[in-house]
Amino acid sequence: MVLAAKRDYYEILGVGKDTSPEEIKKAFRKLAFELHPDRNKTSGSEEKFKEISEAYAVLSDPEKKQKYDSYGHAGISGAYSQEDIFRGADFSGFGVDMEDILRSFFGGAFGGGFGGFQRQRGGPQKGRDLQTTVEITLEQAASGTNVELTLNRLEHCSRCGGSGAEPGSSVVNCPKCGGTGQVQRSVNSPFGRMITVTTCDRCQGRGRTAEKPCTKCRGDGVEEARRKIDVKIPAGIDEEMYLTLRGQADAGLYGGPAGDLFVGVRIKPHPTLLRKGADTIYEAEINVAQAALGAEITVPVIGGEEKIKIQPGIQSGDMIRIKGRGMPSRYGKGDHLVHVTVHVPKKLTKRQRELMEELAKELGAGQQKKGFWV
Repeated sequence: MVLAAKRDYYEILGVGKDTSPEEIKKAFRKLAFELHPDRNKTSGSEEKFKEISEAYAVLSDPEKKQKYDSYGHAGISGAYSQEDIFRGADFSGFGVDMEDILRSFFGGAFGGGFGGFQRQRGGPQKGRDLQTTVEITLEQAASGTNVELTLNRLEHCSRCGGSGAEPGSSVVNCPKCGGTGQVQRSVNSPFGRMITVTTCDRCQGRGRTAEKPCTKCRGDGVEEARRKIDVKIPAGIDEEMYLTLRGQADAGLYGGPAGDLFVGVRIKPHPTLLRKGADTIYEAEINVAQAALGAEITVPVIGGEEKIKIQPGIQSGDMIRIKGRGMPSRYGKGDHLVHVTVHVPKKLTKRQRELMEELAKELGAGQQKKGFWV
């Protein structure tokens, strides 16, 4: 049987060998968010999630990274088992229960845990991240604004305060697992007696459980709530950006921090202006006389209007730049670009035709050119 060659870990995460640990973690976070099993149900996404997780587990560990840089996959597979590769990797702070996901992928192969993963199972767990989108106008994007959004999220139970225990009762060691968070089962098979270790289904691996579950949340410690949240939109925001509101998503479990709320921004199409980065663009239509003689016209800009001069002889397609009347950015304000189009009428009145014919005679008399062969 021919085994397929493993892809390069750096290629998988889209980083280079000199990339800092912070950037490696950032690259993994982005990919994990896209391939999260709860969000991405497309074929092959689970395998890709395993792939990026293994790449991150190696490249985020200085010792494993050094072996990989020196000997490639042979240095890793020769020095570590699959369990060792993931042991000690820091999967905290990604906004998803990475340890639980990876345990569901690999846990059975190692008797129920990744060592470090299993020890963290019953500890504080960060709440789930949430994402939403708000819609604003181009003017609001230019000046900045506050938007109120309504969000359904999990919060600590108002009755038990998040402990999961009915007020007046205590949280005690789980009677099923004895506080270990794990349950061992022995099974007789033709190959002998086998012992399997699984997460306790009563305490969910925490090792502690409510003596008397809270009557409101049934021992979960959280309840669904509908909240209004004020979101501050900074001036100059674009649709490619998103805002991160720390701790504004689902409540954490067992003393863990709340998740983060990611707010995407959608900007409504403007009736007359087009945005391109920090610049705004307006299509100004002028007539033939204005193009030939010059004129002063009024054009819309962000937040109002601006008078500009049309120079005599301007051509259709020319651009007039108004400095500093575009969108704000980290580098200062962009410009407002007026794209000029000379309108040629399809129908003329009798008087207009007479004037145009006189003009044509004048222009024709003064602008005759010799032919190519003359």
